[in-house]
Amino acid sequence: MLDAFAKIIAQADARGEFLSNTQLDALAAMIIDGNKRLDIVNRINSNASAIVTNSARALFAEQPQLVQAGGNAYTSRRMAACLRDMEIVLRYVSYAMIAGDSSVLDDRCLNGLRETYQALGTPGSSVAVAIQKMKEASIGLANDSTGISSGNCSSLIAELGIYFDRASVAVV
Repeated sequence: MLDAFAKIIAQADARGEFLSNTQLDALAAMIIDGNKRLDIVNRINSNASAIVTNSARALFAEQPQLVQAGGNAYTSRRMAACLRDMEIVLRYVSYAMIAGDSSVLDDRCLNGLRETYQALGTPGSSVAVAIQKMKEASIGLANDSTGISSGNCSSLIAELGIYFDRASVAVV
């Protein structure tokens, strides 16, 4: 896993070049947005349990067959596995957000996830819906300006959405 800083430095080093003004500007922007990025991740982390639980409840209200006999979340063991998986995706999205790079999400969470769900008979489309519900909840929390560093967070909110969208696409 490389954060945005290490990634830019590694690219310049591989070419044997100094950092360009464009690269320096991108790093400076990341530093400026750093406190807002931390605020967003702190909100997600502080509310992770509620994000996962409420997203699962909404999913099961829309798709009750998942919790009925024979459904993929039927029995407490399967339900716990479902909630655990949702929490793992949320955790890796928060890692990607703090790093400003999706490689940790891709490498440690999403690679092979679709195949795993297919092998288990888990409907990827239902997992994608759950991830989208976590996205909505997380973006709602991040958009609440109370206690957030001042300034425009729209690009960070868009970035957060991209990480959730990557996860949704990876499971289908």
